[in-house]
Amino acid sequence: MKLLHCALLAASLWLTGCATTQSPNEASGQAPASAESPPARPAAHIPVIPKGPLQPITAAQVAAPEVAPLAPPADLWERIRRGFAMPDLEHDLVRDREQWYAARPEYMQRMSERSRKYLFHIVEELERRGMPTELALLPYIESSFNPQAVSSAKAAGMWQFMPATGTYFDLKQNAFRDDRRDVLASTRAALDYLQKLYGMFGDWHLALAAYNWGEGSVGRAIARNQRAGLGTSYTELTMPAETRMYVPKLQAVKNIVANPEAFRTELPLIENHPYFQTVDITHDIDVALVAQLAGIREADFRALNPSFNRPVILAEGTPQILLPWDNAKVFERNLEAQKQGQFASWTVWTAPSTMSVAEAARRTGMSEAELRSANNIPPRMLIRAGSALMVPRSDSMQGNVPSHVADHAQIALTPEVVTRRTQVRAGKGDTVASMARRLRVSAAQLADWNDVKLGASFKPGQMVTVYLPVRNANAGRARSTRASAPAASNRKAAPAPSKRGGTPSKTAKR
Repeated sequence: MKLLHCALLAASLWLTGCATTQSPNEASGQAPASAESPPARPAAHIPVIPKGPLQPITAAQVAAPEVAPLAPPADLWERIRRGFAMPDLEHDLVRDREQWYAARPEYMQRMSERSRKYLFHIVEELERRGMPTELALLPYIESSFNPQAVSSAKAAGMWQFMPATGTYFDLKQNAFRDDRRDVLASTRAALDYLQKLYGMFGDWHLALAAYNWGEGSVGRAIARNQRAGLGTSYTELTMPAETRMYVPKLQAVKNIVANPEAFRTELPLIENHPYFQTVDITHDIDVALVAQLAGIREADFRALNPSFNRPVILAEGTPQILLPWDNAKVFERNLEAQKQGQFASWTVWTAPSTMSVAEAARRTGMSEAELRSANNIPPRMLIRAGSALMVPRSDSMQGNVPSHVADHAQIALTPEVVTRRTQVRAGKGDTVASMARRLRVSAAQLADWNDVKLGASFKPGQMVTVYLPVRNANAGRARSTRASAPAASNRKAAPAPSKRGGTPSKTAKR
């Protein structure tokens, strides 16, 4: 009996050992882990997979240590591909544009190299807003990523804003800068505008058409198709040729970026890293000095700060500048060392009244040629009152230019009137006042030219000296032959012909 009990106990222990020492790998037919393998996690940490259909992973599960994070791509192109979210446009025009771009590898290479400075920032902004990353490719279509581009319709910058639309989206345009070209400001405005358009139409293709053609034009095209019982998608609307090709161009570039090998295209490596960083400035400072302190060429500085159109940066209007990533610290260290001396050699002088360029030059201590060159003033123009001119900084003008000037300054010019001395025969009963009215000059001027009193009368046939604009001098002589006719003093000039065909500025981009 004892022997039977011992045998049963031994069998029980053997079965128990088999049940507790078998590993999951052995149970599934896999090879056992080596002795050097890390110990398995306790059972409490192994997630239980529920029966039935799989459920989507929650944000909490993604953050849990059991879920491996997705490694960020080293290549910015791959990051853009991962964010593609717009529906693809299938159309013959897309195939046509694919062939056009693929047949011009040098053009694609130039555009891609130019975009290297700006693309990371645009992708960052799109992801922050949850917008499709295809939109980062839109400046390829708008301007070939040239922030200095200006269209025949006066749209400017890499996002091609018209003046009125730029003003609507708070892009400053004044004598010292044009924010339609500014990398940060224009990108912010463009994405604001695209979000607004997508909210209006609920379709990215229609939103892009509106960005190119104007929201009102797209809205009217949709209304026409609705009245006619037709579809209202992008390909079904009647639109100008430029807008018809707009989305196919973007789709073609997207397809090439998605699969460059299929189009025998090689995209230059653009690292997934910021190209530039912002640097604060607190003093008005010359562009040339910034480039010198940063250790870069002035052309490279202007490529990142294309909105500046003068040789000085006004801190009250533009408190930040962009510098290449590695040069920003160099600039800050060198600026800190520049404790003494002058940061800006230029400042702003406001004309107190309308005056000639020669008079303004005399007041500012410049030569006329220097003043014209510094402020792009063409010949035969007067400077109107209130114009803000760039002039050399003097000891008495060391402070920063005030913000209201830095933000709103303009240069207003008016044609210089060239006069010619001529003689006009007075008629019967003519006085200084009556002849001044007839000749469209002031009575005080006419009295001064002829050395008579303001209330003086002229004898019939007396020759009266008058200085008339060159374009009106011949008309003055013609009038003098009939000055004695009674109706002459009541004659009025014919009104100027009105302009026809002019249209008000569009608030849409084009």
